[in-house]
Amino acid sequence: MKKETCILSTKKLRSNQKSFLLNAGFSVIEADFIKISLLPLQLKNLPDLLLFTSQNAVESVLNNEKANDLKNIPAICVGSKTRKLLEENDFKVLESEEYAQQLAPTIQEKYSKEHIAFFAGNIRRNTLPEAMQEKDISFDEYLVYQNDESSVKIEAKTDGILFYSPSGIKSYLKQNTITHQMCFCIGTTTADALKGITENIVIANEQTVENVIIQCINYYK
Repeated sequence: MKKETCILSTKKLRSNQKSFLLNAGFSVIEADFIKISLLPLQLKNLPDLLLFTSQNAVESVLNNEKANDLKNIPAICVGSKTRKLLEENDFKVLESEEYAQQLAPTIQEKYSKEHIAFFAGNIRRNTLPEAMQEKDISFDEYLVYQNDESSVKIEAKTDGILFYSPSGIKSYLKQNTITHQMCFCIGTTTADALKGITENIVIANEQTVENVIIQCINYYK
């Protein structure tokens, strides 16, 4: 009898996401390797433009009493899921790109005169702050969520691993190793964190959990 392919998701999946894998004949292990804590927001000034780089940042702002005031201010963001979450909550989104480095030139060219509120987590890349500083764009950065490692020892033998962030990879490697496993990454930034560790990498076409799962299913078909 053929052994089931065992997939580890480094964050807990929604039931419909997990069903995709189960229905495709995989066994699934899931654990949250990252703990997200939403932080309070204290606005220094009312901005002209909002900048979000993740759904976590949006969730945190929505959790804040100032959320309704901010909905009158246009937004730009990184990621299709971030955009969807903003629009579902009545924010007007002017621009979105899948990666920060794609959004950076747009900010420099079109929004250099705006005062921007940049909502970020404690682990963020310097791409957008550096792009804004380069053009002397006025911005305030707000730390709105905390991203902490929550490493778990996985005893089961896994065939594939789903990774969603560089910090998730770092947390996984605290107590586990990558040997033969195929690693499915949500984007190029996440895949870069595996350099020198493994060449068994498949990168999602879109930065969504669903697309990571689709790449995994297609790989093993």
